[in-house]
Amino acid sequence: MIPSLREWHHEYQDDGLVIIGVHTPEFNYERDLDNVKEAIDRLDVPYPVAIDNDWQTWRSYSNRYWPAKYIIDKVGNIRYIHIGEGGYDKQEEIIRALLVEEVF
Repeated sequence: MIPSLREWHHEYQDDGLVIIGVHTPEFNYERDLDNVKEAIDRLDVPYPVAIDNDWQTWRSYSNRYWPAKYIIDKVGNIRYIHIGEGGYDKQEEIIRALLVEEVF
């Protein structure tokens, strides 16, 4: 998943795409900020990553799965949810369509 997110970040950030990763730890060592920073560097994650150690964001979205992607439009509406890996072509189509969508 990260390679696709990285590619979309570089390809569409100047068009208005904002990717924000949310790290919700499954294991205790994943709560350690130094471990998270090391993984972000090692995996070459170029977009910001929020730390959700208290699972507040996870619960706010009623999330139940790793990984999950929420594509949100320019006014803050969730327009698409993808659970798991795959479906990258469809997700990119949705991103492109939302980037050119006019806001009234």
